[in-house]
Amino acid sequence: MTPALGSYIVVGAVAALVTVLTVPIFRIVAPHIGGLTEPDERRVHTEPTSSLGGGALYLGFLAAIGVAWSSGWFEATFTTSSEPIGLVAGATIAYLVGARDDLREISAPAKTAGLVVAASALVFGGVSIIYFRVPFLDLFVPGADNAFLLTVLWVLGMTTAVNFIDGLDGLAAGIVAIGSSSFFAYAVQLTSEGLIRPGNIGPLVAVIVTGVCVGFLPWNVHPARIFMGDGGALLLGTLVAASTMAVGGRTDVPYSGQTFFFYAPLVIPLLILGVPVVDTVFAIVRRAASGRGVATADKGHLHHRLIKLGHGHRRAVAILWAWTALLSGFVLWPTYQDGRFDAIVPIGVAALGLLLFTLFHPTLTRDRSDVVASGASPSGRAGESTS
Repeated sequence: MTPALGSYIVVGAVAALVTVLTVPIFRIVAPHIGGLTEPDERRVHTEPTSSLGGGALYLGFLAAIGVAWSSGWFEATFTTSSEPIGLVAGATIAYLVGARDDLREISAPAKTAGLVVAASALVFGGVSIIYFRVPFLDLFVPGADNAFLLTVLWVLGMTTAVNFIDGLDGLAAGIVAIGSSSFFAYAVQLTSEGLIRPGNIGPLVAVIVTGVCVGFLPWNVHPARIFMGDGGALLLGTLVAASTMAVGGRTDVPYSGQTFFFYAPLVIPLLILGVPVVDTVFAIVRRAASGRGVATADKGHLHHRLIKLGHGHRRAVAILWAWTALLSGFVLWPTYQDGRFDAIVPIGVAALGLLLFTLFHPTLTRDRSDVVASGASPSGRAGESTS
C-alpha cells in the first residue's frame, strides 16, 4: 500500500521540529569540547561559531525514522527489507566520521575510508544501485561487485558535493532542502505511475532530509549562529545518495511516456543538485591543475566567486538557491506534464534573467554608487542638495 502524502508531511515535520529544537544543545556544548570554528583567511565568518550543528540534523533524522517506523504508515518499507537498518547504520557512520573531524581534524584518506565503511553499510542493508542506465544507451546491470563500487563512488560524490558547497551561511542546507524536496516530488510521481514499488525507501529519506534542513536553516542563515560542520555535510550527502540510489537505481524500465526523465533516472539528482555537482567538478579540476590535493581547501568555489563579483553574503546564497530551484523545475515539469517540454521556454528565460542578474547586478550597483558619490544624480545631472 502506498503511504499517503500526509504521512510523509508528518514525518518531515517531525524531522524539522526536532532539529530546530536541539540546535541550542550543540551551541551550548561546543565551546566545552573544542567544537568552535575560528575565523581565518579562507572563511567568511568573523566570530568563533559552533560547528556541531550536524548533531541536531542527526537527531532530527533519527526522530523522523522512529516516527515513520512506529506509526505503521510505512509498513511495506520497514517489514519487507533491511534497507532501514542499512540506512541508519550508514548515516550514523558518516555522521560520526564528520563529527570526529569537526572536533579534531582527521586526514583525507581516513575520512574517505570512513565514508567507504558508511557506503558498505548501505550496500549490506540493501541500499545500492541495481540498475544503471546511461541516457540513450542500453541498460547496464552492474552485478554485485560493480554495484558495490558504484554505490561507494556515488556516496563519495554526494558527500563531497555537499561538503564543498558548505561555504556560506545557509547555502548547503538551502540547496539540499530544495533539491531533496524536488526529488521527493519526483519520486512520489514515479510511485503513482507504478514505476517504483510503494515500499521504496527513497521518498521517505528525501522528505526527512528536507525536514532536517528546513529545521536547521533558522539557525544557519546569515549571520549563522551554528554551522553544520563535516558531521552535517557527510550525513546529508550520505542520505541524499541513499534516496537517489533507492529511486533511480531500482528499475529496468527504459522509458515512460508519463515521465520522460525516468529514461535516465540517475541523471536526475545530478540535475537537481547541479550547483554543488558543478562546483565539485570545477574544484577538482582547479586543484589538480594547480598541483594541490583535491581535499585542499581554497576560496575558488562558486559562492566565493559570487562574493568577489560584488554580491553580498545573503544575495550570493539566494542566487545559488535560485539556480537549484530552476534546475529542479526543469526536471519536474515534464515529469508531471506527461513528458511535455512546453515549459522549457519560460524556464530558459528565467535562467537567462538570473544569469544576467548574477553577472551584471554588482556592476550596475557600483556604477550607481559612484555617480551618487560624485554628486551627480543617476541620470547624469548634478544632484540637488537636501540640506
